[in-house]
Amino acid sequence: MIQTILEDARLKNCSDVHISANYKIIMRLDGDLVDYKDGKNLSTNQVYELLFSLMSESQKKFYLENKELDFSIENPVYYRCRVNAYHTINGPAVAFRLIPNEIRNLVSLNAPYIVQDLAKLKKGLIMVAGPTGSGKSTTLASIIDYINNNFMRHIITIEDPVEYIFQNNRSLINQREIGSNTTSFNEALKSSLRQDPDVIMIGEMRDLETFRLALTAAETGHLVLATLHTNSASQTINRIIDVFPAGEKSAMRSILSGSIKAVISQRLVKKRDGGRCGAFEIMIANSSIRNLIREDKIPQMNSIIELNKKNGMQLLKDSLKDLMNNDIISQETAEEELLSYE
Repeated sequence: MIQTILEDARLKNCSDVHISANYKIIMRLDGDLVDYKDGKNLSTNQVYELLFSLMSESQKKFYLENKELDFSIENPVYYRCRVNAYHTINGPAVAFRLIPNEIRNLVSLNAPYIVQDLAKLKKGLIMVAGPTGSGKSTTLASIIDYINNNFMRHIITIEDPVEYIFQNNRSLINQREIGSNTTSFNEALKSSLRQDPDVIMIGEMRDLETFRLALTAAETGHLVLATLHTNSASQTINRIIDVFPAGEKSAMRSILSGSIKAVISQRLVKKRDGGRCGAFEIMIANSSIRNLIREDKIPQMNSIIELNKKNGMQLLKDSLKDLMNNDIISQETAEEELLSYE
C-alpha cells in the first residue's frame, strides 16, 4: 500500500505525504496540502500496519517506547524518503519527505553564481538557512555534488537521517547516519576531526556542543556546511551567538567573525506556470560584516548586503523582484513571501 502511495506522490511531484490515524491521507503539492485520491480515513491499526511494514524489529521497539522515530526508506526505482513516525492524541502518524533520485545542480536550483564560488572554498563555515521545506537539504546536496565533481576532497556528512545518496566521483564521500552509524551529531562531529576530512556537512545544528565543534572545525582549516531553521542572514548569526552562555558570547563573536564565510538564506516560491523555484538571500562575510559580528551590530547587516550587490550579495527582496520581473512568479507571491520573511 505505502509503495503505491509514495509512487503516486512522486509522479505528481509532491514533496511530502502525511498519514494519521482516523484521518485521510494528505499530500503537499507546490507548498499546498491536497487530498490523496478517495479521501478515505485510515484506522489506527492500518497506520500501525503500514508503519511496521517499513521498520526493523529494533526500530519498532524504539518507536513504541519513545513515541517517535526518524529513519529513511528507499525504492531504487521510484523514491527515497526521510520518514518521521510519531504519535498523536488520535494514534500513530507519519510524515514522509520525498527526496529526488537525482541531485540537481546549482544552476537548475536558481542559485546565484556566487554559491558555486563558495563551494570552491577550502575552509570556513557556510550556513544554509530557511524554514522547514525551503530546500536547504537540496542546496547542500548540490554544493556537495559540485565539490565531488570538481575537486579531490574527503567529504564527511552527518545526517539524521541520510537523505541524498552520493556516489564518489573525484572526491571520497563518507555518509554517517545518526542512530545507525553514530550516536549523535556531537560524537560524529568530534570523531570527524580525527578522520582527515576536507569538508564536513552537518545536516542540522541542534545544540551548544554541535555549534562549538562546528566553529572549531571551521577555524582549524575545514570547510563546514550546515543548516539552521532561520529566516535570514542576520537571524542566523544571532541564533549562533545566542546558543552560547552569556560569558562566552563575546569570545564566540570573535571566533564566528573569523570563521564564517557566508550565509545562504532561501525560500521555495510558487511559479506562475506551476511548481516552485528558489529565492535566495546571500551574505558574504567581508571585512564590514566581520566587524558587525564582532561589535554585536547585527541589525546593520542588511545595509552591508544592499551595498555589496556587485560582489554577489543580495537580499531576499531583490531575488523575489528579479523573479517577478522575469515573469517567473507573480507580484502577489512576492509580496506574500516578503510578509512571511519580515
